[in-house]
Amino acid sequence: MLTRRDAVALIGTGAGGALAPSLVQAQDGPKPDAPPAADPAREGRKVFDHGVVIERARQLSLQPHDAARQPLPPALDQLSFDAFRAIRFKRDKAFFGGSKSGFRMELFHRGFLYKTPVVVNLVREGVPAPIPYDASLFDFGETKLEGRLPVDFGFAGIRLLYPLNKPTVMDELAVYLGASYFRFLSQGQHYGISARGISVGTGGDQPEEFPDFRELWIEEPAADAAEIVVHALLDGPSLTGAYRMVITPGDETSVAVGSTLFPRVDIPALGVAPLTSMFFYGENDRANYRGFRPEVHDSDGLLIKTSSGEWTWRPLVNPPALKRSAFPEPAVQAFGLLQRDRLFEHYQDLEVRYDLRPSYWIERQGDWGAGGVQLVEIPTDNETFDNVVAFWRPDAAPKAGETLRYSYLIRSLKLAERLTPKARAIHTFVTEARASGDPNPGPAHVRRFIVDFAGGELDYWLGEPKRVVTETGATAGRIDAAYVVPNPEIGGFRLFVDHALDQPGAEAQLRAVLKAGGRTLTETWVFPWKREG
Repeated sequence: MLTRRDAVALIGTGAGGALAPSLVQAQDGPKPDAPPAADPAREGRKVFDHGVVIERARQLSLQPHDAARQPLPPALDQLSFDAFRAIRFKRDKAFFGGSKSGFRMELFHRGFLYKTPVVVNLVREGVPAPIPYDASLFDFGETKLEGRLPVDFGFAGIRLLYPLNKPTVMDELAVYLGASYFRFLSQGQHYGISARGISVGTGGDQPEEFPDFRELWIEEPAADAAEIVVHALLDGPSLTGAYRMVITPGDETSVAVGSTLFPRVDIPALGVAPLTSMFFYGENDRANYRGFRPEVHDSDGLLIKTSSGEWTWRPLVNPPALKRSAFPEPAVQAFGLLQRDRLFEHYQDLEVRYDLRPSYWIERQGDWGAGGVQLVEIPTDNETFDNVVAFWRPDAAPKAGETLRYSYLIRSLKLAERLTPKARAIHTFVTEARASGDPNPGPAHVRRFIVDFAGGELDYWLGEPKRVVTETGATAGRIDAAYVVPNPEIGGFRLFVDHALDQPGAEAQLRAVLKAGGRTLTETWVFPWKREG
């Protein structure tokens, strides 16, 4: 069985990539004596633009979804994870290798879990050309293929390379592999969170759909290009779509996404700009703690920004049962799943480096209409399962035949504290409501929540700590106590909240901010809890 840790290792090893040079050669820069490149417009060839992908998606939406695919040979269909990893792209065949661009491209081979064929096109001088399959471009390890595979066999996805960290080393920049998943890195980061083109039915009562990027177009970057452009055709049972993604690498890599969607049917649960991550356990949720690692997660919280200037922070949990949380704040301007805790000693994992996992921040562009952010948390008993999804959901369910357009920017952050000028909730602890050192258990119906706030203006207010107060509320139950004390160790303040739920099985959501001088000093801290007994 493929584990999540294996998947991260797969993406980082260069396994499974391949390129084919028949119609588009891998290292085919112009020869010294070659004539000038032809002008496609003069030759009557249609110049490619994103409108071509949009029209393909529109036409496709008028047809029933066809899930049939070319079957894989048994040698590929029955691959183990290790055997799939051993199928390696020959790196000296990378696309764009003959150009002066800093970008390179490799392809993933079909096989193992990645059975759906993806057509990959290169766009050169405005003309798209599909990359045909050629087995001679792969090192298959111990896997033996019988017979020849057709040139339209397709690929599983693409890998983009760029000298992110050193001028002489080609690092992984982005990967498109599996359904509509894609992930990308900034300098010094390790893979963790993933983005998706769209989500359908996530956290709903019906089975979730996973539409595929069934065809990709990659524009060949110019010699001095600071970005690379990927177009994608999305196809799923409920909708089709056209995506244009501009990837700009650097200290803070970003992807500008423009999407046009065509629902085939009414969609009651559409998720726009979905993010997928993992939270096993952390300082606020120790139920699954085991071994020597204090925390195990790719993301530790959801951050939301509204156009009114309010910031909401919701620490993640690993719930005992599937949990859906809605944040219907008006005019959501941005949201993201963050890895706010960046201290290695809080993870102690030398292999997967949870302290270096990206934070993905979605900045909405244009008018999305009415809607809100949704968070889905799924129980898991290990770290190999992506159990957290966040997305924006429109209030009005999309109808069949409509045209939907969403544009946004995804930033891969390392230091997310630069997002907000207000103080941040940097630690959340949950414990029994009893005095320190008391050997007796606290009452079962009361929990104590301890929140550390730091940053913003809090260091200034340490000079007059009594003027800092909390405004605290809950959707159910009662607050027995709420008070603030200085925490000079972090240059901020510590909030204590004792909250009671009298009925077993009852649940509530707590909210708290710190204020002084009539002004809000912090983001709004939000946290759920359910009384189990």
